[in-house]
Amino acid sequence: MAGLSPQVTNIIIILGMMQVSKRIPFEDPDVLNMVRALYVVSNLLIAGIYIYVQLQINKKKDLTTLKYVEPAPMGSSEEGKLVTTTVHAYDSQQIKNSFRSQLMGVAMMGFMHLYMKYTNPLLIQSIIPFKGALESNLVKIHLFGQPASGDLKRPFKQSAGLMGGLQSGPAQSDKKAVEAAERAGRGGVKDE
Repeated sequence: MAGLSPQVTNIIIILGMMQVSKRIPFEDPDVLNMVRALYVVSNLLIAGIYIYVQLQINKKKDLTTLKYVEPAPMGSSEEGKLVTTTVHAYDSQQIKNSFRSQLMGVAMMGFMHLYMKYTNPLLIQSIIPFKGALESNLVKIHLFGQPASGDLKRPFKQSAGLMGGLQSGPAQSDKKAVEAAERAGRGGVKDE
């Protein structure tokens, strides 16, 4: 699966796990508790990865200036806003967004499992978020030690998910776009 995109591998995993989950006897309390434990361990591993990445971000404390033009909200007639920040602040914000996303997933799964009594998604949600955490740009840079160039260059390109076509586009960090935004006086407030 090395040549496939993350979205394609996610679909393959989901379809495969749906077939596997049909054969798992969730009515048996022992089996159900093992799947619940797998889900909890998966989320603890993800939290551990994100905490480690946050510690690495704080340890490196890269104060290199990062300028980019944040795209305007979809449907807005405004132009993008210039953002001036540091690599440390950018990475910290990205890891906070990852934590928030993970907590939202846990809350939704808790609602679906505890309130609506769905059990099959526990198995799928034990694998897909963990895979996503390992494929995130910050984990690739700070955990696996890959250089921050190419696809890992900041600001990160947003992954084209199901709603990717509805978004207003990626942040622009090229010199021409940044200079145009500076001349137009859009933003320029330093985020720290």
